[in-house]
Amino acid sequence: QVQLVESGGGLVQPGGSLRLSCTVFGSIFSAYGMAWYRQAPGKQREFVAGIGNRSATTYADSVKGRFTISRDNAKKTVYLQMNTLKPEDTAVYYCNVYEPHFSPWPWGQGTQVTVSS
Repeated sequence: QVQLVESGGGLVQPGGSLRLSCTVFGSIFSAYGMAWYRQAPGKQREFVAGIGNRSATTYADSVKGRFTISRDNAKKTVYLQMNTLKPEDTAVYYCNVYEPHFSPWPWGQGTQVTVSS
């Protein structure tokens, strides 16, 4: 059973930064692309950023230039560096596998990011 454990969220002022981490347990990590998603209150979960197994990256337009996704295969961990945060970035952030025609792994508990003054 694959388990995803996200961490690193918190309360930050607009313009601030946070670094999220997601560690994968129970699966081969290096073979798969990984992505970050987020869900704001009352909204559907949305794609934020993805990184392929060879570290090619892709971003939602809303975060391009502010967020950076990276991975450490030895630690089976994917990161999301978030800079210049805005109130509209407030959401619960989740990670999951990012592969075409691949069902998502069981979702973790996510990590709450709140951007507010």
